[in-house]
Amino acid sequence: MAGKHLTPEFIKMNPQHTIPTLNDNGFCLWESRAILGYLVDQYAKDDSLYPKDPKKRAVVDQKLYFDIGTLYQRFGDYYYPIYFAKAPADPEKMKKIEESYQFLDKFLEGQEFVAGNSLTIADLAIVSSVSTAEIVGFDITRYPNVTKWFEKMKKVVPGYDEINHKGCLEFKKMCDGLSK
Repeated sequence: MAGKHLTPEFIKMNPQHTIPTLNDNGFCLWESRAILGYLVDQYAKDDSLYPKDPKKRAVVDQKLYFDIGTLYQRFGDYYYPIYFAKAPADPEKMKKIEESYQFLDKFLEGQEFVAGNSLTIADLAIVSSVSTAEIVGFDITRYPNVTKWFEKMKKVVPGYDEINHKGCLEFKKMCDGLSK
């Protein structure tokens, strides 16, 4: 973005100036998980990625909340101080990450995807968190269900290499530069 998210035009669209931000014909929305839900509701041919059935949707939402409130949150709590503030690694915070991956591993027990047996937006959100942790060196192989799911996601998510993995490599490059 090279600072584009700090321009007056961007801040008018999104006062938080966070990324990602979607501008869909004047409708502006930020926070990636909200964007995922909106895009499926607005443009998908069916509801397989974000079911309309209240119970199925609630399970997808629960996994989205787990991602932002636990999985990704704990990743940020541990890694961001190391990279952005040059703080020492905190073993207690690493234990929290490990616990969150134990939860994810349990969620995946006996099912193919995080919210059941079909791909949903929860998988799309969580694969981003898992791939980000993996690219900076977190060992997901200690969690067999997560590892199996992650390998499957690399194959079934359209554009995974071009979009997600490319972004992870950029994130890694940035983190490597910050740690020097």
